[in-house]
This record gives sequence, structure tokens and C-alpha cells, in this order.
Amino acid sequence: MRAAVLHEIGQDKLEVLDDVEAVGFGPGRVRIRVRATGLCHSDLSAMGGVLPQPAPFVPGHEGAGEVLEVGEGVTRVKPGDRVVVCWLPACGACPACKRGQTELCLAGFMNAGTPNFRRPGGDVFGFAGTGTFAEEVVVDAGCAVPIPDDVPFDIAALIGCGVTTGLGAALNTADVEAGSSVAVIGCGGVGISAIQGARLKGAAEIVAVDPVASRREAALAFGATKAVSPDELPGAKQLLTGGEGFDYVFEVVGRSATARTAYDNTRRGGTLVVVGAGALDDFLQLNMFELFFDEKRILPSMYGGGDVLRSYERTIGLWRAGRIDLSGLITHRVALTEINEALDQMRTGAALRTCIEI
Repeated sequence: MRAAVLHEIGQDKLEVLDDVEAVGFGPGRVRIRVRATGLCHSDLSAMGGVLPQPAPFVPGHEGAGEVLEVGEGVTRVKPGDRVVVCWLPACGACPACKRGQTELCLAGFMNAGTPNFRRPGGDVFGFAGTGTFAEEVVVDAGCAVPIPDDVPFDIAALIGCGVTTGLGAALNTADVEAGSSVAVIGCGGVGISAIQGARLKGAAEIVAVDPVASRREAALAFGATKAVSPDELPGAKQLLTGGEGFDYVFEVVGRSATARTAYDNTRRGGTLVVVGAGALDDFLQLNMFELFFDEKRILPSMYGGGDVLRSYERTIGLWRAGRIDLSGLITHRVALTEINEALDQMRTGAALRTCIEI
């Protein structure tokens, strides 16, 4: 089987190999033929060591495909079903799940410590317990979420992470108020999805902030009312809010520097939503006086901050109704053998989302 493998953390290129085997099939497990997968910035973060991930590993966690085989006890899906890969499945039994905070369930993270693949040289892990940069993957049954037949694999793949994360940040975590002002810092696939979510909620002003001109242009097409470079953000704050700051600011980069910028551009009493996944050793500094005096809400948003399965269904419904544009997020398409080209497109900001067709 063919898969793209990172041999050591810190390497910037993947090696596409054809001697990889998907392992772990058995009771409660599902074998999936991956048909499409998106490249998410989290994959790059794991490759660079920003996000913890044992190596060697197969990146990819935003995928969709069809079920090849189901293990004993699996009833929700059957061979031939179309599914989206959910990298953070809810167990339904832990304290977080019982409280209704299924996005905080740790069951999926436990999968990350078990090898998903094997090569002649030894075990290979799958990123986030999945590893969708492969022709096949074996996952827990909860990771295989059935989707309707009218949802194309490339669209379904985006729903598996980036779209759910960005939309959910605006719809679930922030619950953006109609008529409000919004700024989104970082306008890749997740940031654009947050912009679409803010538009759905009726935000009056949506400012897209990104250093890449093509992404700023794309943001305007997806619902932003203004697009600026980071250097232009203070001017936009002054022009649109009289210098007070925005009602909601979304940080979709995952760095303390941009989180600090987001905080500074949030009005007193406003809401900062932290969407980007950052490093363990990157600390956001706030002094105790401003934290008290400004009364700004700081809301982290994990995987869209809501029930994942309901979020998937909502996204499909909005897409069917033409309320959100998902196909437009896919700006580049490559084959698995061209995966390093896709990595370059992500690093330079040339792509909103690159779809790897497998």
C-alpha cells in the first residue's frame, strides 16, 4: 500500500512509499479506502514538532473515503458506505462526554500512541490516530462517520477538520451576535470558514487579516467586508470601530504573537477566540491588571467547540442549501505522489486548501 511517511520530526519533506501496511483491524475497527484528504496546517505543525506526535508517522487527518471492511461489533457503517474520518471521536462515556462537551473527549488522543501502520523496518504511527495520507487506514469505528451519497469525497474531507473547526468557532464558541464587528487573523481554510460562520450569524463588519494578498482577495469572496495585511490592522480598527476594538477577534494562526495582537484588537468586554493550535512552549503573556480591567473573554475553540457529529450534519445542510461555499476552498489538487508540492503550497500561503486525491 502507498503512503506518505515522515521519518523524523523536523524533516520538511515526506517520502511516498509503497511498502506500508495498515494494521490494527479487528473488533470495533473499520478499514477505509481513502479517496480524498486535505492538507491542514496542523500536519505541518506535527512535522515540525510544534504539535506532539511520535515518529515515524503518516500525516493527514482530514480525510474521506469508503468502507472496505468492518470488524466484529461495528453496526453504524458497512462495506461500501461513504464516510468522513473523524480524528476526535467521542466515547460517549467519559465525564466530558456526559457533560455534553464531546469535543473535549480524550479517547481519540489515546489512539495517537498506537501504531496505525507497519513497514518492513518497523511500526509507523498515524497523525492524530488516523494518518490519511495513505491509500488505506484502519481506525476505531467512531472515527468512521457515514455521510450521504451526494457529498463528494473532497467536500467531505474538508468537513473532517478545517471547515468544522472554523465554522464552529463562529457558530458554537463565539456565537457571534448579529450586527457585530469581527476580525479574523489568519485566512487559510480554517480562517475562511470562520469568516463564513460570522457571515451566517449576521456580523456587520468582517475584517480578514493575512499577510498573503491572494488569501485576502479570497476572503472578500467568502464574505469578508474588508481585507487587510497585519500592518494595516490598526488602521482598520480605527476606521471601523473608532479605535475601540472589534467585538470578536478570531486568532487562527496558533502563535502567541498573533494571539497578543488579537487581544489588543478586541474591544473591552469583547471576545477573543483562540482557534489556532500552538506549541507547548509558546506562552501568551497578559498582565493581571489588563486581564481584570478589560474584561475581555478569552475563549479557546477545540475542533469547533461543539458536538462533532451534529456539526458535520449542520455543515452538510448549509452546503446543500448554498449558504456556505466549500468547493471554493479547494484551490489546488494534487496526487499523493505530489504531496511535497502541496506542502510548499501550504507554507507559502498559495493554497487555502490543497486536496490530495488518492
